[in-house]
Amino acid sequence: MARKKKGTVHGWVVLDKPYGMTSTQAVGAMKRIFGTPKAGHAGTLDPLASGMLPIALGEATKTVPYVMDGDKLYRFTVRWGAETSTDDAEGEVVRASDHRPAAEEIDAVLDEFEGEILQTPPAFSAIKVDGNRAYDLARAGETVELEARPVTVHRLDLIDCPDADTAVFEAECGKGTYVRAIARDMGRKLGTAGHVVELRRLVVGPFGEEDMVTLDALQAALEADGEALALLTPIEAALADLPQLDVTSDQAIRLRNGNPVLLRGRDAPVEEEAVGVFERGRLIAIAKVEHGELKPVRLILPD
Repeated sequence: MARKKKGTVHGWVVLDKPYGMTSTQAVGAMKRIFGTPKAGHAGTLDPLASGMLPIALGEATKTVPYVMDGDKLYRFTVRWGAETSTDDAEGEVVRASDHRPAAEEIDAVLDEFEGEILQTPPAFSAIKVDGNRAYDLARAGETVELEARPVTVHRLDLIDCPDADTAVFEAECGKGTYVRAIARDMGRKLGTAGHVVELRRLVVGPFGEEDMVTLDALQAALEADGEALALLTPIEAALADLPQLDVTSDQAIRLRNGNPVLLRGRDAPVEEEAVGVFERGRLIAIAKVEHGELKPVRLILPD
């Protein structure tokens, strides 16, 4: 498949981000590979983390919020005995402990970190404080005070204890949850100290491990006559968790002109916050249903 002209690429790259690369650098790499100026990611992944970083190209950027709102799955390793300024291996040690919790101790506290919990984000995070990113303030030496906020952890499992100093976990959680904060707080609860030394994201919203593609594979495909396009995931994959509606050509014209469409039929939805709208199998809009009317929210207009 030939590489498309600049600015005409639409779809998702479900990137397996390598260790050491920032999310911004990853987006820049996708822009260069696919020759498109319009791209954005669905949820920052720290440089010291690897794994899934969904990157939207072109019209797919309009579906980013629906991916970001989805649940995430992480596998991470905690090292006991030290708490750091960043809650990961990048920071300086701010508190130490000689205690090393046994697997039984760890298992006994896991349920306290499941469900809806209050969590104080790490000082080194992308949360804004008076218009500034918390990590920028922290790196400048300022004291960052972040308030605890509710987050949801659906599942937290102890996977392995390779040695006395480390433990491996999996966490399935909702938007805004910081795994680094789980490690920090778990260490405190266990009467020790802890920080994340390895973190890999495996799932983001509708995207799973089977969707991921490596940077090396993308680069190799690009060099093979532009075949990187074949590694894109379709725009509509981002909306897999939303209800879907098919419309006629006449209804599609009305929606494209910004007009609502009256839904008829016994099974027609009456109220929906968001639906994917398709014409002859092609995604054309994201819409909402109010009082039986389909109202366009975002039009999808690929070339």
